[in-house]
Parts: sequence; structure tokens; C-alpha cells
Amino acid sequence: MRFLSSHRFRVYLCLALLLAVAFSCMDEQKFPTPAGSRLSFSVDTLSFDTVFSGIGTPTRSFMVYNSGSDGVSITGVAFDGGGSQGFRVNVDGVYINGNLAQSIDCRAKDSLRVFVELTPQAFDADEPIETTAHLWFALANGERQEVVLTAHCQSVIVLRALHVSADTTFSVQRPYLVYDSLTVDEGVMFTVSEGVRFYFHHDAFLRVDGSLVAQGSLQRPIVFRGDRTDLMFASQPYDRVPGQWQGIRFSSSSYDNHMNYCDVHSGTFGLRLDSSSVEREKLRLENSVVHNMSGDCITAFSSRLFVGNSQISNAGGNCITLYGGDTEFIHCTVAGFCPFYVMRGAALIYSNEYHNQPYPIHRLSVRNCIVTGYSEDEIFGNQSADFPQAAFNYYYQNSLLCTTPVSDDPLIVGCLWDNAKDLCREKNFPAFNLDELIYSFSLVSTSRAIGGADAQLSSIYYPFDRQGHPRLSDGMADMGCYEYVESTNDR
Repeated sequence: MRFLSSHRFRVYLCLALLLAVAFSCMDEQKFPTPAGSRLSFSVDTLSFDTVFSGIGTPTRSFMVYNSGSDGVSITGVAFDGGGSQGFRVNVDGVYINGNLAQSIDCRAKDSLRVFVELTPQAFDADEPIETTAHLWFALANGERQEVVLTAHCQSVIVLRALHVSADTTFSVQRPYLVYDSLTVDEGVMFTVSEGVRFYFHHDAFLRVDGSLVAQGSLQRPIVFRGDRTDLMFASQPYDRVPGQWQGIRFSSSSYDNHMNYCDVHSGTFGLRLDSSSVEREKLRLENSVVHNMSGDCITAFSSRLFVGNSQISNAGGNCITLYGGDTEFIHCTVAGFCPFYVMRGAALIYSNEYHNQPYPIHRLSVRNCIVTGYSEDEIFGNQSADFPQAAFNYYYQNSLLCTTPVSDDPLIVGCLWDNAKDLCREKNFPAFNLDELIYSFSLVSTSRAIGGADAQLSSIYYPFDRQGHPRLSDGMADMGCYEYVESTNDR
């Protein structure tokens, strides 16, 4: 027989006594819920942002606190007579199915977490409908307290791997929710009316083998975005975080695309143009925004591309990458101020070579534009030494350029250099709200872009800026897509 030493015996005895005391204290914890005891809540109303009918939401939560010196017993948690309206509730691990089947105790100075999800009932309406449920907490002392659950529910049209195989117009004003992909077949024209909104699920994309004609308006732009409407952090919606969906790809067979007053944001690659004949226009992008991509905002391979009066901004890759082609930019703001990636790219990169193949730059014209970003040099042109016969034609006119100053190049005319010690780069614009990821690329009064554009070119192409402000009221025009308007946002 083996006996414990007296020392080890004393250690085990102490441990046993401590455990007994602990369990005794737990046993003695009472939940008397005296008169006047009440709970407090981290929210009076738990609000979901816009949610889609028939589709479950991510989980939200709130806290229940017992700040009193006595434990309380919650004898009932239930929805009022209006019912749950599709809300699902879990209180400290207990699922609430209509009414609480067992009491939940909350110790003195302790708390409980309540988890809430919602699957709104399907309905048929273009406008959102507010859904509200009242969740009641009943205590053993007769107290009843309420938390309101509310959401704006939006009916959507769900598209799953849809092929547009005949000329089609989308004009319904409720959102289109795209899973997998939306493909426009070769030879087909896909017309999108003003105000239409596309919500793409994660990794979904739009592929255009035919032609896309998306004609929005200033008041009712056409929106291409991800489908997450909830918050990543308290002040940051997922909609302001890149990589929520893929992007729009124009394949080699796609021509005669026109996007006007479109908003393409928070995807992976923005707009991607595959190689095609430069004798025929592939894409005309006007009065639009392509913003906040994890990769490039625009990538064009050997394509004829026109971009006017548009904002191309904030990319983890490059704002614009061009391999060969025939491209024009007039009155554009190209701004590389992405906060998410230390190794972000540049505002504008172009090359006449790709993967050891020549990609002639027949024309790159940048006029009345702003091309800037956080770095001291945001413009890089690569003229391949391996293909000396490949065209490398560029022209910059009356633009504010964040790059090394050039004084003796006849192909750079009337430009200013956005790399002075003061009042350059991000200081051209109102202070960015990095906490909420809100960016404005309108001009402040000290920007050197004011009055620097070629007014005659403005009168021909864009006498009004992207927001509808007249450019030539003072006889001068500003560089970029936004005309300066006096504002309290000036630095």
C-alpha cells in the first residue's frame, strides 16, 4: 500500500477546502430580485441597416446588465403581440422560441449577451419597408423592460449565374442581387436604366461579352457594389471596405460599352478590359466613380478607352494600369489614397510591354486632369527596351501631376507638379474621414488645380463638372472632375 507524504496530504487538503468554499459560495448565490431591481441595456433600440427580404442577416448583439447588488431572475423573454417579425433571439445561450421556457439568472454586477438575427419575410415592393419587433424582459419582481428591434427591409430580384442572351433592359428600381455571375453574351446589348442598383455577393462579377449601356443620371446613378449592408466596425460599413465582390470585366469580344453616371465601388478589380482592336471604342466611361478596390480600379489591355469627368480613386493596386492601347482621360481625378495597403500601387502606370510581348501605346492623352496620391511619384511609364518598335505615345496637357517635374518635354504642356512641400497631394481635398472611411475629392480653395485647366477644352467636352456645377462661370476651369465650390470643408 502507498501512502501520501504529510506535505502532499496538506496540499491536497487545502485544495479540497478551497473547492468546497468556492462551491459553497456558488450555492449561496441567490437571485432574490427585490422590488425595484431593474436591468439596463447597451441599446434601447437595436437597428439593422437595410436587409434583403427572405435572406438571413449576420448576427448582431447587445448587452444586458445587472448593476445592482442582488442577483435577479429573468422569468420571461418574449416578443409582444406583434410577434418576432422574422427576428431570432438567443439570450446567454438560450434560444427564444416565442417565449422563454426557463428562467435565466443574472448575478449581481454581471451581464448577459443577447444575439439577434433576422430573416425578413419576402414581399413585393420597390421601396423598403420598416420592420419592428418589441422584445420584453420580465423579472421575478414583476418588472417588464423592452428593447426594440428594427430594420429596413428591401425586396430584391435574385439573379444566379444569369446569362443575358438577348437584347435586354433592366429598369426595375428594387436592387438586383447577383450570386455567382451575370454574363452578357456576345452580340447582345444589355441596357441598364438610371437608378438601378446591383448588389453582388462575395466573388460575384459582371462579365460583358457583348455590350453594356448603363445610362444613369446625376440624381439617380447606377450602382455596382457588394451585397453586405452591415457594419464591419461601429463606424465602418462593409460597403466602404474593398474586396466585397469582384468587378466588371469586358472580354475581347466586347465593344461599344458606355457607362454614364455609374458608381462602381469596393470590389476587387473594378473595371478590366481585355485586349481588342483599338480601331473600335471598347468603353466610354463618363461622369462616373470607380473607387476603393483591393486591386486596380481600371486595368486595360490594348483597348480603345475614353474616360471623362470621372473619379478613379483608392486602389490597393494601381488606380489605372494600361498595357498599350488608345486611351484618353479628360477632366478626371485620379487619386491614390487607399488606407488599407502599405504596398499599394501608383495612380497611373502604363507600359508598351506585357509578359514579354509588345503592347503598343498608340495614344495616351491626359488633359485637364489631376493625377495624385500619397507618394511623391504616382506616375510611371515603362518604355520597353526589348521592343523599340512598339509605339509609346503620350501627351499631358494642363494637368496637376504628382511626379518628378519635367521641363523639356514637348509632350507635357501647361502642367503643374503636385509635389511641393506645402499644399500638395491630399491637401488638394477636404480632410479625409479615416475613422468612417469617407473621402471627398472636391477641391479646397488652396488647391493649385483651381483655374489651371484649358477652358476651351472644358467648353467642348464638359462645361459642367461631375456634380453638375458650371465650370466656366468665371471664365476659367479647374483641373479634375470637380469644379471648386466655396465650402466650409476647406482646410
